[in-house]
Amino acid sequence: MVQREHRQDVVVLAHVAARPGAEIRSIARAVGASERVVTRNLTRLTEQGLVVLVEDDAHPTFRSYRLAS
Repeated sequence: MVQREHRQDVVVLAHVAARPGAEIRSIARAVGASERVVTRNLTRLTEQGLVVLVEDDAHPTFRSYRLAS
């Protein structure tokens, strides 16, 4: 299970790298995972300092992510 989560994290990270400002919904559609799974992936990636949440006043559904600087 840990390997599957790690692989999914890498897929999500690659998607965000290719599409800065990607939203959870679009990432989920692109990688073929549920929004819930992608949210977990993004949480781990954010905690690791690899991606950051784009700070704006967007509703949580429309929050977007980009690679960390």
